[in-house]
Amino acid sequence: MGTNLPTKEPNGPPGGNCSSGIKLAVERGRETKSHGIISPNYKKLPKTDSPNPKTKNPNFSPRPLHNNSLLMEPSLDFFPSKAEFLRLLAVVAIAASVAMACNFLVTIFNRQPKPFCDTNNLEFDASLSDFCEPCPSHGVCYEGKLECASGYRKQGRSCIEDGDINETAMKLLKLVETRVCEAYSKYLCEGTGAIWAREDEIWNNVDELNLMEYYGVDNVIYTHAKHRATESVDKLLEARGTDYGIRELKCPEWLVELYKPITCCIRQWIAEHALVLVPICALFLGCTLILFRIRQRHKLSVRAEQLYNEVCDILEEKAMISRSGNREGEAWVIASWLRDHLLSPRERRDPSLWKKVEELVQEDSRLDRYPKLVKGDSKVVWEWQAEGYLSSSGKRKKSEESKLMQSKDVNLNFNQPRWESKAGEPLQW
Repeated sequence: MGTNLPTKEPNGPPGGNCSSGIKLAVERGRETKSHGIISPNYKKLPKTDSPNPKTKNPNFSPRPLHNNSLLMEPSLDFFPSKAEFLRLLAVVAIAASVAMACNFLVTIFNRQPKPFCDTNNLEFDASLSDFCEPCPSHGVCYEGKLECASGYRKQGRSCIEDGDINETAMKLLKLVETRVCEAYSKYLCEGTGAIWAREDEIWNNVDELNLMEYYGVDNVIYTHAKHRATESVDKLLEARGTDYGIRELKCPEWLVELYKPITCCIRQWIAEHALVLVPICALFLGCTLILFRIRQRHKLSVRAEQLYNEVCDILEEKAMISRSGNREGEAWVIASWLRDHLLSPRERRDPSLWKKVEELVQEDSRLDRYPKLVKGDSKVVWEWQAEGYLSSSGKRKKSEESKLMQSKDVNLNFNQPRWESKAGEPLQW
């Protein structure tokens, strides 16, 4: 850029001096403009007198110069690349974020809380919101400072309810509720209590308990708690005023149900539903009695059949002994002796059991019943008349053997022979 342009033109043919000079001037102008520096030694080239091409050089024809070739053309590395542009954006974003964060932190640490507006201003003016903050509820504000009302404590920039006062008020309310509702429940269950209770007497009884010392609170807290409990009592219990200006309290019906004993609730429920419960109980007792009698009859029938089978076995055995060669015994047996032999002392108290056995014996044609004089007394004797396969013991043994063989036959192989039996015949192979 610091080189001086030559003023002497190179040697050449006379027809090409003009064109070569113009080209050289254009190139020098582009170089100086692209670098933004013009050399102080730069001098304009002198105009050369070129012969008229029309007269001296008939082959020379001038080239037209376009304006676009004279404009400035930027180089390739003039604009940044895509990666460089993205890095530039990232740096700018990080710098802006850091600046905003610092500004925010400085604003927070240097910000001073607004003072509270005075409570005397009954109507808060919106125009004052930039200079002071409205006084919160249950608070008293003066000269920008906040003080909470009695029964409330300060928490941050607001007033919240004092926990000790609220807890003490709930306990006082529970005491009053218990006294009023228990008296009404006794009246409903026993008739000894009262429906309405005087409010002043109840509070006097509560004050005599020295709850301030028991709960560990001072007089101020107890006074506020009592005032709040009185407001809650008016909402929970029913109240009325007498002609003498005395307030009385009554427990609501839905609340007194929670204070009644279980026995009282049961008695009242039975009394209210007596018309429905009496027929239901009668029907239940009748069904129970019927079922009990059916069960007793079934039990009596089963026991009678068992005794009947034992009687048949005894009489059959007695008959077999008497019919054998030994003639020492008799074939008959006295019925009363069998009864005393088979029945237990407790079963003898129920005559219906042996009566059922006698009915079964009378219906059996294999047994004979007839009176007989034994040792001078007339007795009813029973005697077995059947013989052989008509015996009762033989039938029972056959049935038992048949059941036993059927159970064994299930476990046998199909290729082995099976037991077969016919009705009225002994088992055969």
